Amino acid sequence: MEYNTLRSQLIIPEYGRHIQEMVDYCKTITDEKERNGFAEIIIEVMGELNPHLRDVPDFQHKLWDQLFIMAEFDLDVNSPYPIPTKKDTVNSKPNKVDYPQSIYKYRYYGNNIRKMIDVAVTWEEGEKREGLYFAIANHMKKCYLLWNKDTVDDYVIFNHLYDLSDGKIDLRKVDDQLVSADKMNTNNSNNYQNNRSYQNNNNRNNQNSNNRNNNHQNNNRNNQNSNNRNNNHQNNRNQNVRNNKG
Repeated sequence: MEYNTLRSQLIIPEYGRHIQEMVDYCKTITDEKERNGFAEIIIEVMGELNPHLRDVPDFQHKLWDQLFIMAEFDLDVNSPYPIPTKKDTVNSKPNKVDYPQSIYKYRYYGNNIRKMIDVAVTWEEGEKREGLYFAIANHMKKCYLLWNKDTVDDYVIFNHLYDLSDGKIDLRKVDDQLVSADKMNTNNSNNYQNNRSYQNNNNRNNQNSNNRNNNHQNNNRNNQNSNNRNNNHQNNRNQNVRNNKG
């Protein structure tokens, strides 16, 4: 009985012990033609173990590379692809990616706002640049409200924009002259809601007035019908009295 702990370590465990033994046997075959044929059989078996990857580009190239890796780059066969030869290159660790260490204030605005500010200050002076400034301020306000308090004064946003642009964009001077787009949208939305409410109230009042008029008309008809019934009863009584006297 042989335990796995006593066996040689699998180079690519995903393929199992049998594929590794086939690769080891292929290395011992002395006849070149037979060795190449057996290597192709191993590639077919490896492909059968991953049928969902058959249509993946360069899948065969990957199988041949894995065959040489399991053979520890000591397999003399004809490969349709370049043969990897450097073991250190295959098993090398990826280069360490430096974590961004840029520490700055107002992180909730994100890097895109900073890029937009850098582009905005390069524009020529005019209405387009002024509009871009306020567009950036409006987007900053949305970001601020997303991570901070429910409400924020425009002057706070303008101060942050002044700070982020190193003093190149100062909207604090025109705070009383221009209205931010989000306020305009809010006012338009409120006006729309007020108009809808006013219109709905008018419709309800008109409907109530029509209902009252209909009720009055129905009451008048009922009174008229009641009077007619009373008159008919009185006429019947008078007729009966006349008949009894006759």
